[in-house]
Amino acid sequence: MKQMNNYIDSLFTNQDDLLEDVISSIKENGMPSISVSPSSGKLLTMLISISGSKNVLEIGALGGFSGICLARGFGKEGKLTSLELEEKFAQLAHSNLSKAGFGNQVSYLTGLAIDSLEKLVTDQKKFDFFFIDADKLNYENYLNYSIKLAEPGALIVADNVLAGGSVMDPETKSKRYTEFMREFNNTVANHPLLESILIPIGDGMTVSRVKK
Repeated sequence: MKQMNNYIDSLFTNQDDLLEDVISSIKENGMPSISVSPSSGKLLTMLISISGSKNVLEIGALGGFSGICLARGFGKEGKLTSLELEEKFAQLAHSNLSKAGFGNQVSYLTGLAIDSLEKLVTDQKKFDFFFIDADKLNYENYLNYSIKLAEPGALIVADNVLAGGSVMDPETKSKRYTEFMREFNNTVANHPLLESILIPIGDGMTVSRVKK
């Protein structure tokens, strides 16, 4: 899996100084190095660009790597709302988004994502693109909220759905969330409101379209 990703990254992504600086800032701040892979980031940019999405909800900001990739997809016309548990993570993400030229197009809601999602539902907010990359144990909850907040035809993308390959390979050491990812993938694959596919890029991404 790592060999496959290295091949894809080397062939389909170029040196990106801005994103390299984001990775460095994450390390310098003692944050976990768990940003999406370069190819996964490029896929996010392409999906937003292709779909024409302009109102994006990100669940899990970390240092802003994926946020920049999302914002690059909508350019100067879109808006990103990002949910992040840690205030210091959100501040770093906003700083990095600002350096990328998107500071005025992103807003952060800090605290438990479930609480923020509930408020967005109460406020009757709607989004046309969702990116889920936060605590894995709540993925199904995040999916359900995303569907509630979705415009017809919206896209919902979730990261880390292969759990390092452990969801499919019994010889791969299981992660603490492996079984949750298996259940999540099964839910996504069979959800009556979604049309979905799993793309084995990075640590695996499900891409779902909310049926109109």
